[in-house]
Amino acid sequence: MSASPHRRPSRPAPLLVTAVLCVTSVLCAAVLVGGCSQASAPRPSAPSGQEPARAMAPTAANELEDDYLTVIRNVLPSVVQIEAGESLGSGVVYDDKGHIVTNAHVVGDARSFAVTPATGEAPLTARLVFSYPEQDLAVIRLESVPDGLEAAKFGDSSTVQVGQIVLAMGSPLGLSSSVTQGIVSGIGRTVSESSRDGTPGATIGNMVQTSAPINPGNSGGALVNMESEVIGIPTLAAVDPTLGEGQAPGIGFAIPVSMVRTVADQIIRTGRVTDSGRAALGITGRTVLNDDYVPSGVAVVEVAAGGAAQKAGLRAGDIITRVEDEEITTITSLAEALASRRPGDKVTVTYERGGSRRTAEVTLGEI
Repeated sequence: MSASPHRRPSRPAPLLVTAVLCVTSVLCAAVLVGGCSQASAPRPSAPSGQEPARAMAPTAANELEDDYLTVIRNVLPSVVQIEAGESLGSGVVYDDKGHIVTNAHVVGDARSFAVTPATGEAPLTARLVFSYPEQDLAVIRLESVPDGLEAAKFGDSSTVQVGQIVLAMGSPLGLSSSVTQGIVSGIGRTVSESSRDGTPGATIGNMVQTSAPINPGNSGGALVNMESEVIGIPTLAAVDPTLGEGQAPGIGFAIPVSMVRTVADQIIRTGRVTDSGRAALGITGRTVLNDDYVPSGVAVVEVAAGGAAQKAGLRAGDIITRVEDEEITTITSLAEALASRRPGDKVTVTYERGGSRRTAEVTLGEI
């Protein structure tokens, strides 16, 4: 589905969130840091019966710290910094042939890149293989693969659970090889990226929500579980409307590893994406306003020949107002309603034609 002007859980209501892309400028590497300390009063000794508990606490903390250090040693060498013109982001080494997966918005319109490995070598040159903005993923390839460069281990999306400890690795604000920590806060989120240059951003389904800080420059990096497996590509941070353009603390989103592998494998094998796995109506649409200038539906501007909408009887001029039980008011809400569905799914589409309300059973096609 394409859109003129102008992401939902597996089935719960769509997530209503404004999100910003986490790519930064190469000129924004200066960071102000500060600290404070405070003397503490001596603690009274605990009753003797509490000594075993006190003795166990440092052991548990040390074990968790050791686990963190192991994961970082295993994965961080596979996370790189990518400079693409004026922008800077992150990437993950995908295989031993020098392929690196990142976000499409990190590569932008560039075709060549400076890639700096976490292990500290001088920047390497890479070329674009293919960018797929519809899912905000891209693959680039190093022109020369240095000795010792190792591919990351990619996990299984079906095993990701809310509450899992995760680490986010990348180059926030140009600080390469940075690591932040949090948990999986939610799964199955559908999120729409903020618009760029007047063009609507991608709407991505089944994203992993995390409390690990995702800052500008983290885009394209690695969201990693405690088994040293990449489970997602950090891409977005939510915006708190009360803070203007400020990010909402502790709400970030990563593209799930299942989609990363699906897209990257196709790009590496064929040089493009041949099977998106994403549902489409097969229309070009635009948001329409009611008499009170409130968005109230999506007008069908054009129907693709042989597409899902045409086969179901929809035509130019129809105004789509609902998909199943989800109200459609904008082109973005339509994209969100379709994002977590699959080609071949059957849905009921409610629309208006000539002032009367109608429904159609649509077998969804593919983007």
